[in-house]
Amino acid sequence: MKALRPVALAAALVLTLGACTGIQPQGTAPSETPAVSGGDGAVFEASALAEQVAALPQEEGLDLQADRLADGLVPPTNRWFSGLVFGEEPMPVFPMPYAFGLTDAGFGFNLPVVTAAEKVITGPYAPEITLLLPDAPAWQVSAYDTATVTLTDTVSHGSLVLAQGSPFLTFTADAATELTSSGAVWAADGDRWTTTVGDHTWVLLGEGVRVAGESISVDAGGHATWFALPEGGDADALAALAAPVTGSTLSYTVEGEEASTTLSYATAGGETAVAAMPHQASTDCSLGTYASIYGTLAVCAGSELTWTSPTQPANAGLDLAGLSDAQRAELGEALVADVASDPDYPADTYFGGKALQRDAMLWQIATQLGDEASAATLRAKIVETMDLWTDPERCASADAFCFVYDTTNRGVVGRVATFDADRYNDHHFHYGYFLYAAGVLAADDPELAERWAPVMDLLAADIASSEPNDFFPERRTFDVYASHSWASGTSPFADGNNQESVSEAINAWAGLTLWARASGNDPLEVEGTWLQALEAQAARAYWTDFDTTEPAYDGFAHQITSLVWGGKRDYATWFSAEPAAMLAILVIPASPSSEFLAGDSERIRANVAEATATGGYAQTYGDYLLMYRALAGQEDAAEALDTARSLPDEFIDDGNSRTYLLAFCMAQAT
Repeated sequence: MKALRPVALAAALVLTLGACTGIQPQGTAPSETPAVSGGDGAVFEASALAEQVAALPQEEGLDLQADRLADGLVPPTNRWFSGLVFGEEPMPVFPMPYAFGLTDAGFGFNLPVVTAAEKVITGPYAPEITLLLPDAPAWQVSAYDTATVTLTDTVSHGSLVLAQGSPFLTFTADAATELTSSGAVWAADGDRWTTTVGDHTWVLLGEGVRVAGESISVDAGGHATWFALPEGGDADALAALAAPVTGSTLSYTVEGEEASTTLSYATAGGETAVAAMPHQASTDCSLGTYASIYGTLAVCAGSELTWTSPTQPANAGLDLAGLSDAQRAELGEALVADVASDPDYPADTYFGGKALQRDAMLWQIATQLGDEASAATLRAKIVETMDLWTDPERCASADAFCFVYDTTNRGVVGRVATFDADRYNDHHFHYGYFLYAAGVLAADDPELAERWAPVMDLLAADIASSEPNDFFPERRTFDVYASHSWASGTSPFADGNNQESVSEAINAWAGLTLWARASGNDPLEVEGTWLQALEAQAARAYWTDFDTTEPAYDGFAHQITSLVWGGKRDYATWFSAEPAAMLAILVIPASPSSEFLAGDSERIRANVAEATATGGYAQTYGDYLLMYRALAGQEDAAEALDTARSLPDEFIDDGNSRTYLLAFCMAQAT
């Protein structure tokens, strides 16, 4: 059975990205008017993908234990519900406003109680309602789409639909089924039933349902629907909208400085309701509120959720036009030194990709400074190495600098996989660097774009495919409802999936857009612009610039949350306990497309003050903190530039360079 998959409706793009201070496109420009009409939004045709995939070496991948996935479905890595599919035991998932889990005897769910401590905001899975089936179930994910997942019990032949944002959880019985509501006694209330657990009132209703105490009988073809009464909500109003959700579709448009997104929820008949997240301003949201780790969710009547996001520029290089002669000379000296000491490229997909983008940025600076010798040296090195990576056949005989197609898990994997990329961790982080570098170098070189396209298009398809096909999941890492990506491939965690480096995710979508322009793929440019707009909006709302007056933050003692999960938000990283790392992971790689981080000077200064309180800038990741500080305004940028000049080499990241550090600060200071 194939997954339920919408075709993205990418309507006409009129990309007139506004001017900014210090960061401007160089060497490429937005397409003037990519002609993409509604319904023609597939960024890669399945037939073209089939040819490109076939050209790569085909290899069996790791056994990710997708034992709870129905036959015929593309493995859904990097999803909010991946923990239901992969691993020996199913993990809890968090289809807001609820937390949900499968058990050996049935399933359970709760409305998370949100609490904040010094370094963490939690909303854990702690089931308030537990339903037991008459026989031990054998659960499978039998369908999934943009915002919903269907779980089928192959023993009792009943199914559950979990829908992100939906206040309703529905079990449909294929055969007459008796559920036992363990510990929760239901009392009749007209044509429905209620129970109270802790501070929450739960409502049960449906068709073909009979309830007696803890026993819930559902006729064949009938369904039972549960919902928690929201704060300030009315049970009659919600019950009238409790039509079972059966699936979802997506449409989006990008026009000028605004991207618009619409999630539509299909039902078995009748209207429904949806809970809007804090970043989703919506109308008719008067049905009450739910608490969440992201902030207050407002419940809206209707089958659609529509919101807008500011578009962000995807820039190939920094704007150095305003630099003084002295600054250009200073930058030129740093460039010559960086080119002379430029290290060999790493062979893995993460550090190798970072190095390519680093040198692409140096090449951009060299061309703007008119340093033809440095530009030629950098270009030759980048092109030579990119030619290795984009040789489709290279992995048949080489053990590095190449990609294969994983026939088991349906994706492109580098021969040397870092950070468990062969388990599909962080693909958007890794491949975004390649796409960014390729988009910059091939922007004015159609021959390069054509030469690199067979593999670069596959990297793009691996993370951003939008047409139903058998080779990749649709938009592998991106969660439209939450408006951000998930980094873990299999999500083997009780707190759901997670992402820390939201800035690298945005770098991926900017790189996708740059590659789309260079390769002439208008629908991909629309998609890349839309993805970048949504992820940047979420980054500000939930990682760097959230409203600390929201009740969710009462007791949380920090300016940022550096690691966001389905069930919690942490002031923590996977790799360091230092405050500098907490902020830097939200800035890296500080590309020319990092304008999304600017806009609130006072918040930037406060975030930097927290990050530098124990070690100043002369510490690991101090370079990224300086570049972030430079986004606070010209005076801040000038101070950051002065500090950057004397920053010890050991505190400049391997994906950065002193030249780029200085250039970034100079661009913001002019």
